[in-house]
Amino acid sequence: MKIYFAIFDKVEELDLVGSWELIGLLAEMKLCEPPKLISLNSMNPSGEHGMRFNADIHFTENIFPDVLIVPGGSGARLAMEDPDVIQYLKETSSQSHSILSICTGMYLMQRAGLFANKKATTHWAFLDELKQDTSVEVIEERYIKDGNIWSSAGVSAGMDMTLAFVADYFDEAVASEIQLNAEYFPSPKIYGDAAVSNSKVSKYIKKAVE
Repeated sequence: MKIYFAIFDKVEELDLVGSWELIGLLAEMKLCEPPKLISLNSMNPSGEHGMRFNADIHFTENIFPDVLIVPGGSGARLAMEDPDVIQYLKETSSQSHSILSICTGMYLMQRAGLFANKKATTHWAFLDELKQDTSVEVIEERYIKDGNIWSSAGVSAGMDMTLAFVADYFDEAVASEIQLNAEYFPSPKIYGDAAVSNSKVSKYIKKAVE
């Protein structure tokens, strides 16, 4: 199985590298090929917070993975304006097993029509924007699966979605091994009252801080 990640200038680093770590561990178990980066613009993009990346493939090479993971970041708004990128995502969707969207990767998914008539979610700060698209059923959860389309809330939520995808495609035993090897057992501690006092946060966050 080929599980690749889309990348672009101003990609959100943890959207990318958190799930990359989990897929890398899956590759170590010989259950998929080592992950690769498919650039939607620069072959040497800089992340939202300055991390530098080297892409393996440019989307114009028309290489279609079995699974594509689309991270977010402010650069997603720019990348979605390229009609060739959008056409590539459409073609990937028709040829792949699944496409997974993290955070504002939703801009690319939405522009490509991949969320149409499906349930989807995104970072809490962009839910209202996504709700303006009446073809999408917005679900305020940490991640959601609808057919071959997965989507998650912001940043760290992509790791939960990726583990859920692994459990769904392989089984929970595989996901369990990856979770343990990554020591991904997030602390339940909630710091301060930022999530409590912000009325715009997702329903799942509100439940978590009650």
